[in-house]
Amino acid sequence: MASAVTEAAEVAEAAEEAKPAAKAPQAAKPPAPEPEPERLQPIIVKKIIVEEGHAGAHGGAWKIALADMMTAMMAFFLLMWLLGATDEDKRKSVADYFRPASHSQIVFGELAGSNGLFGGKSIIDTEGFPFTAKQTALLERLTPQAQGGPSANDAGAEQGEAGESGEGAKKYERQLQDKQNFEAIQKSVQKKLESSAQLQSLKDQVSFTMDKDGLRIDVLDKADFSMFQLGTSEPTPQAAALLREIGKSISDAPNKVSVRGHTDSLGFAQDTGRSNWTLSTERADATRRLLQSAGVSNGRFARIEGVAETEPFIKQNPADPRNRRVSITLLNQ
Repeated sequence: MASAVTEAAEVAEAAEEAKPAAKAPQAAKPPAPEPEPERLQPIIVKKIIVEEGHAGAHGGAWKIALADMMTAMMAFFLLMWLLGATDEDKRKSVADYFRPASHSQIVFGELAGSNGLFGGKSIIDTEGFPFTAKQTALLERLTPQAQGGPSANDAGAEQGEAGESGEGAKKYERQLQDKQNFEAIQKSVQKKLESSAQLQSLKDQVSFTMDKDGLRIDVLDKADFSMFQLGTSEPTPQAAALLREIGKSISDAPNKVSVRGHTDSLGFAQDTGRSNWTLSTERADATRRLLQSAGVSNGRFARIEGVAETEPFIKQNPADPRNRRVSITLLNQ
């Protein structure tokens, strides 16, 4: 019994001794980590540029932009003012003035004075305004003589303006009629030249031009063909037939007719007593007789004239055969 107790005590002591030995590995601390090397912070360099004199704010770019804007505003103001200060006829005249010459309805030579775009009045004339005052504050300062719009005393002036408007409308109708007549005559002559076996070879010698006076029909000579016998006013058979066909095409038009003869720079001998002036005039009169025989009444002829070689068709070569020609002009009404 006593031995058993002793053995138990020895076992208990051995167990107590073994506990610290078992716990020893658990209590051991791991070695402390080595400190990391200190990281270097980046060096930031800030460059500051100081502009002297504030050039950005005091430069010239903004002045150009402002000038463009002010120009556009002024142009718009003038456009609105002109639209309010002109009537339909005047605006139509302004539009016709800027059209190409071949499409314009304006009769050249009537662009100034009482026949001009504004009927002899200035666009800044106070009488050209639709109302003499009470339109805007600006007009009240410009035209202080009136206190209101049109009154009963202005009836006569309004009737006069209405008469001018009616006259402008009639003039526009005449111009439109002329344009239609000229186009129809040109097509008629060209069709006859193409359909006639006798005249087909001459179609390149007939030229149509719209100028300030009206429709001009030029009948030209060539190096191998002449409309008149050399140095005379006697037309060849082909030229006579051509001029008669032109006369038939223009016989029904209401327009006056002008005939002008031209020659080249080759002249006569001094002892003949003749000149290019007499020759061109004689050929113009011979053309008149042929047109009259084709149906153009004598009262429609406004001018028959010869200008010799002073108006060459080929300006670079006054001796060119094409300078010998006859110009038949249907005048504007």
